[in-house]
Amino acid sequence: MVLYFVRHAKAGSRDAWRGDDRLRPLSKSGRRQSIAIADRLAAMKTSSLLSSPFVRCVQTLEPLAESIGASVKTMEELAEGSSFEVVLDLLRTVPEDAVLCSHGDVIPDTIAALIRRGCQIVGKPDWRKATVWLLQRSDDPNVIISQAAVWPPPD
Repeated sequence: MVLYFVRHAKAGSRDAWRGDDRLRPLSKSGRRQSIAIADRLAAMKTSSLLSSPFVRCVQTLEPLAESIGASVKTMEELAEGSSFEVVLDLLRTVPEDAVLCSHGDVIPDTIAALIRRGCQIVGKPDWRKATVWLLQRSDDPNVIISQAAVWPPPD
């Protein structure tokens, strides 16, 4: 039982953006990354697509949604600034092969919490934008995710 935990693709500069940061979109290179992520994940028979409500996260999953004929459901639990505790609860309940898209603060905190709870990391962690973490669910009720590995961002 695998889950896919995606850090949103490249977005425009936070410093250059004027207005609500929740509305900051992907950059041109981020859109290319989102298409490459979609191509790879579509081959994995993914199911539910869950995203932070921030535009850049939703846009990261839109090409995949289009490819598999699904919609992206937004969830505040995946928003920037969310605690790892709410994300851990979400990881316990989402369907197998779900894709979750979140942010550069949420994902490292969640992975660190998973390690403290018995998760083994395979390979070197990568926190860059457009990385995809493959999370292997555990049969042990005390261990949410037994193993995690990360795909580097697309070129």
